Amino acid sequence: MSDASLKLDAATQKELQAFIAQETAQRKVNESIHQFTKMCWDKCISNVTSGRLAPAESSCLTNCVGRFLDASLHLVNDVESKRQQINAA
Repeated sequence: MSDASLKLDAATQKELQAFIAQETAQRKVNESIHQFTKMCWDKCISNVTSGRLAPAESSCLTNCVGRFLDASLHLVNDVESKRQQINAA
C-alpha cells in the first residue's frame, strides 16, 4: 500500500477494504454476464443474415437465458452473503 493509505484510521481502512471487495465482486458479476452472453450467442445463433431467429435458435436462447438467470441469481446471492460477512466483521 502507498504511504497515503498508512495515514488512514482503522475505520476508514476497513471501509475502503469493504468498498474494494464490493467493487471486485461487481466486476466478477459483470464478467460473468459477458461470458454467459457470449456463450449463449455462440451456442444458439448460427445465422444472423435472415433478420429472424429460427425456432430452434429461439428455444435455445430461451433455455440458455434461463440457465444464465439462475446462475446470475446464485452469484448475486453469493456476493450479498459475502458483503454481509464483511460488514459483520
